[in-house]
Amino acid sequence: MRVSPQKARLVLDLIKGRRVEDALNTLAFTKKRVAGTVEKLVRSALENANYLSTEKGLDVDVDNLYVLRAVANDGPRMKRIRPAPMGRAYRYQRRMAHIEVALAERRRAGQESAATVVGEEEPKAPAKAAKGKTAGKPRKKAVARKAAGKKKTAKAKG
Repeated sequence: MRVSPQKARLVLDLIKGRRVEDALNTLAFTKKRVAGTVEKLVRSALENANYLSTEKGLDVDVDNLYVLRAVANDGPRMKRIRPAPMGRAYRYQRRMAHIEVALAERRRAGQESAATVVGEEEPKAPAKAAKGKTAGKPRKKAVARKAAGKKKTAKAKG
């Protein structure tokens, strides 16, 4: 979406953790340009949850949905040039945002988890334990390292 992530976060912070109905009411009366787009996104997520409950047979109570996660990440940037005094030009960047909204269902007191994310699959069984020297030790994540430049060495005097 062609709005800066900073501006989108202002609207998304208003709806985080709210029931879907309250979030839609808040977005309808918010005087920000991005609010209309976020409202369409929340309505789409609500319809996806409704589709999952009717067509796919997933047990989702649409009335108990709330906004679990609402994130605006950086998207691609468009480089633009603005005229400046004395024939020069200043460069600036038009930022874009990738907006992500996740809905979840609040569970009642007698059930296992506090929330169920709509559309995500249940966690699978844990993997088998490792045998040998590394058993019980946590694995380290692979880290991308920048290749160091060539080091200059002093030449031996002959």
